[in-house]
Amino acid sequence: MTKDEWYKQLFEHLGNSKFRSSFHLGQKEIDYIHDKGLDTIRQHARDFIAKREAPAYIPNDGRQTPMRGHPVFIAQHATGTCCRECIRKWHKMQPGRELSPVQQEYLVDVIMTWIRKELERQSM
Repeated sequence: MTKDEWYKQLFEHLGNSKFRSSFHLGQKEIDYIHDKGLDTIRQHARDFIAKREAPAYIPNDGRQTPMRGHPVFIAQHATGTCCRECIRKWHKMQPGRELSPVQQEYLVDVIMTWIRKELERQSM
């Protein structure tokens, strides 16, 4: 399966989830993205994934990602990258093992893909 095929399937499944599809960026988050730029937002996503999701064991797993306060947090809930259990369910990465740099970058790319889709949706 190619990356495009996987992403198409992933985003279709996420879109069919009542919970995941309920997340959208508000004007405040959109303004923040425009102010900071997508490169900075991507770096924030890398930092959040590295610190909050990548360790093998996370003491507060399931509660480490706020529901608001940053566009990446909203994107993480929308894409199932918010905790290790959601990452297992949606992205097939088993908990109990540190995420590799490749796995981390994949999660960041999923987050950024969702953010770009949201920006496109908002500009319509």
